[in-house]
Amino acid sequence: MAGIIMITEHFPILVIVIALVAAYTTLLAGWVDRRYSFPIALGTIAVQFAISLYLLWEVVTNGTIHYNLGNWLPPWGIEYVVDRLSAYVLVILLLLSLLCCIYSKRSIANEIEEKKTVGFYVVFLLLVAGVCGIAITGDIFNLYVFLEISSIAAYTLVAAGRERRGFMASFNYLVMGSVSAGFILLGIGHLYVATGTLNMADLARLLPPLYDSTLIHTAFVFFIVGLSIKTALFPLHMWQPDAYTYAPSVVSALLSTIVAKMGVYATIRILFSVFTVGFIVDYLPIMEIFAWVAAVAIIAGSVLAIAQYDMKRMLAYSSVSQMGYILLGIGIANSVAMTGGILHILNHAVMKGCLFMVAGAIVYRTGVRNIDDFKGIAKKMPYTSAAFFIAAASMIGIPPTVGFMSKWYLALGALDAGQWIFVTVILASSLLSAVYFWRIFEYAYFRAEEGHDPHAPGAVDDAPASMLAPMLVLAAACVLFGLFVIVPLSIIEPVVMTLLGGG
Repeated sequence: MAGIIMITEHFPILVIVIALVAAYTTLLAGWVDRRYSFPIALGTIAVQFAISLYLLWEVVTNGTIHYNLGNWLPPWGIEYVVDRLSAYVLVILLLLSLLCCIYSKRSIANEIEEKKTVGFYVVFLLLVAGVCGIAITGDIFNLYVFLEISSIAAYTLVAAGRERRGFMASFNYLVMGSVSAGFILLGIGHLYVATGTLNMADLARLLPPLYDSTLIHTAFVFFIVGLSIKTALFPLHMWQPDAYTYAPSVVSALLSTIVAKMGVYATIRILFSVFTVGFIVDYLPIMEIFAWVAAVAIIAGSVLAIAQYDMKRMLAYSSVSQMGYILLGIGIANSVAMTGGILHILNHAVMKGCLFMVAGAIVYRTGVRNIDDFKGIAKKMPYTSAAFFIAAASMIGIPPTVGFMSKWYLALGALDAGQWIFVTVILASSLLSAVYFWRIFEYAYFRAEEGHDPHAPGAVDDAPASMLAPMLVLAAACVLFGLFVIVPLSIIEPVVMTLLGGG
């Protein structure tokens, strides 16, 4: 029993280290037999997910966990901090990573050369290690290091497929990611020069007397620009559509669910846990500008999605819009809107993860991605089409799906702030979402293939079970989290109180 207790005390570091060790193990085992790579990756992420559930339970039950690396006390040493927000995000990231790993077994066989399989799972595990580190570190430079580990892994995965345009997409992603990293590193440097510390809690304590400093203002601008590129906030989103479109399907799902969330999480942490409400709302009221930029992103992403014929590209532009919802909640910065924004981190992960998996399943079975070629596909792939319909309904915001719940809280928060225009933006975006999703629904369910009798029985040839199961789990989550939204809200509402200075 004592041994188990000692192990659980080290879970904050183990959730990262085991992925790093597994990546090296996968590489060595792959030299013997590349078939070993998948079970090693799957087993590792399953263990990490179990650890994340324990950490969430521990935080909800006993409060924030502080873990000092090498027993060096902060601010001299690196501290890992697991609070409700980081535990909530960690569970989402590892759940989606686990489902993507299950999905990948058949998906990459179709989209990645066999000789690259081992390398794919090695880099996949490095990506997972990086995002776990981002979620729980309490050191701002350590945050930057983990951002770069996950980003470099993401650049590599985008270029891993057979699609030659993926190489250029990966290069563009690399260039923009490097620019983003440069801005973030400059922001960290300015904060260190001003305060002499890199610990986030220490920075929050030392910054208030320095609010008038040009160094602090400059650091803030660097962070905003760098993180806006990371989150693909319109109009700094130009790297995203190609990266999502030409990456292997499982990588598109990973990018849209876990990599995108890391940029958002880092934004929330730096704005509210480092600069704090005292700076971003009271001293330098910039959040209204942030909210307006997010509103533009919501509409622009939806309009651009309507213009697309490639399903994955349509979903990529839709992600620009969906990131806008999360950032709108942050920009309005009252408790109700923030609740909606943080809830949408979960919602977007399950909705968009499901939709990209559907796109990958269609590519796997039919080899087509153009929406005009989806005629009658619902007859051939009924379960895949049903998963698409549920996730799309949630994206539109149809009750009782989880997508409706986050939009409801965002709208209420906008009303509380006296910002009717943002309610109009949310409604308009929902209508635009209905337009681009209806096009796929119409082709899949109401249009027959050329020369095919619509009344003739069609052969069912749905996705393999290992691809279908994660899609159906995420589709079910779209409904269950909507019906039982009180479960995530019980975690989110105390988080919001803490971020806004009331807890």
